Amino acid sequence: MSRSGGCQCGQVRYQADGEPVLVALCHCSMCRRAHAAPMVAWAMYAQEQVRFTEGQPARYASSAAAQRGFCAGCGTQISFTADYIPGLIDLTVGSFDQPENLPPAFHYWESERLPWLKSDDGLPRHAEFPPQE
Repeated sequence: MSRSGGCQCGQVRYQADGEPVLVALCHCSMCRRAHAAPMVAWAMYAQEQVRFTEGQPARYASSAAAQRGFCAGCGTQISFTADYIPGLIDLTVGSFDQPENLPPAFHYWESERLPWLKSDDGLPRHAEFPPQE
């Protein structure tokens, strides 16, 4: 299984091989701010599963321990890496060519969810980042 995706203008393209570790919806304030959206859908992969096939994302250190990758041309948010998830990379579900094939399994940072955002999807919810195995 291989999935591809990229930014709006096409300067940055990637391929993700195999199944993601997880797919989830994040409600944290940093993701909301970075994406100017009420929540963000992420597909997490092992870094060796992902390769950039066109260009490379520009990087922004959103904190001392995390970096966000985006297209320097059009601004599309593409990736997230952090010290607390070593060897893993989150890719924005919306940047995949077929995001409908990556349904989320749960919500996290529910403690920071905007109070007016309601969802009756029945998915599990974690107050913060979910426990890692």
